[in-house]
Amino acid sequence: MQDQPTNPGSIVAPVAPQPFGPSAPGTAPNFGGSVVSSTPSPASAPVAPKANRNLIETIILIVVSILAMVFIGLFIWKYIEWDNVKTDIEGQIDAAVAMAVAENTTKLEDEFTEREKYPYKSFMGPADYGSLSFEYPKTWNVYVSKDASSGGDYEAYLNPGEVQPVSASTVNALRVIIRDQAFDNVTRTYDNLVRTGKLEVVTRNVGSTVANVYTGDLPNNIRGTVTIFKLRDKTVMLQTDAAIFSDEYYRLLDTVTFVE
Repeated sequence: MQDQPTNPGSIVAPVAPQPFGPSAPGTAPNFGGSVVSSTPSPASAPVAPKANRNLIETIILIVVSILAMVFIGLFIWKYIEWDNVKTDIEGQIDAAVAMAVAENTTKLEDEFTEREKYPYKSFMGPADYGSLSFEYPKTWNVYVSKDASSGGDYEAYLNPGEVQPVSASTVNALRVIIRDQAFDNVTRTYDNLVRTGKLEVVTRNVGSTVANVYTGDLPNNIRGTVTIFKLRDKTVMLQTDAAIFSDEYYRLLDTVTFVE
């Protein structure tokens, strides 16, 4: 080794020799007595950021789990509440329907009872012939001998109990005849009987028209009453064959309706 030059005016501090061998952890080996600072290795980097990140993730997971449980609880509560409301509404609807059905049934039963008490039925003639309608005693039976389905005259007979065999001279409570003829042609025979004094004639309102009412000795040796009026291009004849039916007959005339 060479001797270090000396400066006559300076003092040099002695340097303690460093032993050879392994250096302390975290320090670089020292060769030749010089002091060398060391840099921390990657393995010794701080672990605090990673621990913080794990803690945050754990907190977020807990919060999300709590929110999920709250949401599920609210959903279940709302569903139960909705189901209760739905059940209550359905119950109210069922009760209302049952009440309406009961009320309607009672109404129908009352109407049926009233109809059963009402001593009259409704007669309805063919629609093509003006839908002639009137009320007649429910104890009378109806027999239609000509329904005019193919045109021509319409004839129906009504009588208490059984309808008597149909003929020009048979006595029945009521004859309903719609002639396929003009009014003047049908009334000509009856007007002749009025002139001879066998019949009396008066006019009265029947439905929405004025009718001729003939009373006395009718054709075919029948003593009764016949009411004749025009309906469209046809002529209606309502005849009773006996005075015993007069009260019901005139009441019947008051209920006549038709479509002109």
